[in-house]
Amino acid sequence: MALPRKSAWPFLLLLVLALFLAGCAGGGSDDSAGSEDEPAPDSGEATQGGDLILAVLSDASSLDPHGANDVPSSVIQANIFETLVNRDENSEIIPGLAESWEPVDELTWSFQLREDVTFHDGEPFNAEAVKVNLDRIRDEALASPRFNLYEMISEVEVIGDYEVQITTEYAFSPLLAHLSHAGGGMISPATIEADYEAVAGGADPFSVVSENPVGTGFFKFESWEPGSEIRLSKNEDYWDTPANVDTVTFRVVPDSQVRAADLETGNVHIIDPVQPNEVSRIENSGVASITQEQSASIAYLGFNTEKAPFDDPLVRQAISYAIDREAIISGIYDGVGTVAQGPVAPGIFGYTEDVESIDFNMDEARALLEEAGMADGFTTSIWTNDNPQRQAIAVLVQEALAELNIEVSIEVMEFGSYIERTSAGDHDMFILGWSNSTGDADYTLYPLFHSASKGNPGNRSFYDNPEFDALLDEGRRSTEAAEREEIYAEAQAMLAEDAPMAYLLHQDYLVGVADTVTGFEIDAAGIYQLRNVSITQ
Repeated sequence: MALPRKSAWPFLLLLVLALFLAGCAGGGSDDSAGSEDEPAPDSGEATQGGDLILAVLSDASSLDPHGANDVPSSVIQANIFETLVNRDENSEIIPGLAESWEPVDELTWSFQLREDVTFHDGEPFNAEAVKVNLDRIRDEALASPRFNLYEMISEVEVIGDYEVQITTEYAFSPLLAHLSHAGGGMISPATIEADYEAVAGGADPFSVVSENPVGTGFFKFESWEPGSEIRLSKNEDYWDTPANVDTVTFRVVPDSQVRAADLETGNVHIIDPVQPNEVSRIENSGVASITQEQSASIAYLGFNTEKAPFDDPLVRQAISYAIDREAIISGIYDGVGTVAQGPVAPGIFGYTEDVESIDFNMDEARALLEEAGMADGFTTSIWTNDNPQRQAIAVLVQEALAELNIEVSIEVMEFGSYIERTSAGDHDMFILGWSNSTGDADYTLYPLFHSASKGNPGNRSFYDNPEFDALLDEGRRSTEAAEREEIYAEAQAMLAEDAPMAYLLHQDYLVGVADTVTGFEIDAAGIYQLRNVSITQ
């Protein structure tokens, strides 16, 4: 739907009223951690089995881990597919489908694989399966959005049934972190073969796997009603300790108040996301509480740098100066979040505070527009998806830019369509986020800004700077941590100057969890940890 500038304030008032009512429904103060007037309910004992139901904002765009790079898809895929290695809560690399690994030389790693693993369709997991998967992601004819994760791999060699060697074009320090990414999820070779056959017949790449995803994970795919729900069932033959619950259903519930009401009435067990002003309502409900996790994500306003006037960095800087980030965090996120100085979140390797940030300054914004020859303003648009916080940000930006004679219309889209259309580059400005699930700055900077990542891989700003590309390429080739940190600091300084996007905030994840649920966690990348979840009786 399109929201012309003249309708912004009515829309914003309605949005604020809806959020206010949602916050008041719990009857508690914003700073209350819970209700001291009511005793905690008897949690009972955790039991095996049961049907876990989650209410989520957006549907997945694809269930093929090689064919999508959005969080709503990844949270589903992470339960169906597994990777060679994993990362623990301290970002240390731990075994996954590979039991052990060691460097052969500066370019080659050898991996010893587990011998007791089968895919959900009965196909064996072995070295050949690893080769088929990694070769597929790197198949340029398919144009996987995960290609940039593994483009440095030059060869995957089967040494034995359960030994595989991975050779890179250059020494790449974060290789193990990249192999822990959900985009490297191992798919049944039989399903991959069926997908290739379908592509040869004219089907879209990744479509067959998306419709019938087959991995080795602790849950198996059961059904998908697009726009409605995705259902998984317990993998009884899982090679490790199986999951506790029998089934998991992800229901798509776009309305935040409906999600909260479903949690309070026991219709669902987990809701995501919770709006910040709904926290006290849920904490005081007597039936649920909030799980809060600091994220490794960035929320941003992106510019299409290939379209005028956003091809001028002065215009991009001006708009960045016109955005009051503190007002966004306090007014929309109820203070839950940190102002972003740049795209890399604190805690990520390569993060630096030594970058000149663009702070709210309307006088500077006007001066830059005048310097760019745009003092009289222009007409443009902001695209966003069906996320109420992003819609509210769009309205605040719209009102701020009106003071600069920039007339902005807002278009809100369903998430899947939004991802597809921003990948195509049809937009002017857009609001989106990026979550780093490797713990390394490369996975923020390369997908979001390298020219090789334009479109679906992540660079929806279509930023193209050969000097910046060279820096990131150098960062990938360096093996010294201190040198890589210097490179990424220089890269972030360059981004502050070029302003291909306005960096808004690093937000916390807020998830509502019923008191009958134990064992639930969400990681810094926004991926649910469901294997150890139990439902108490």
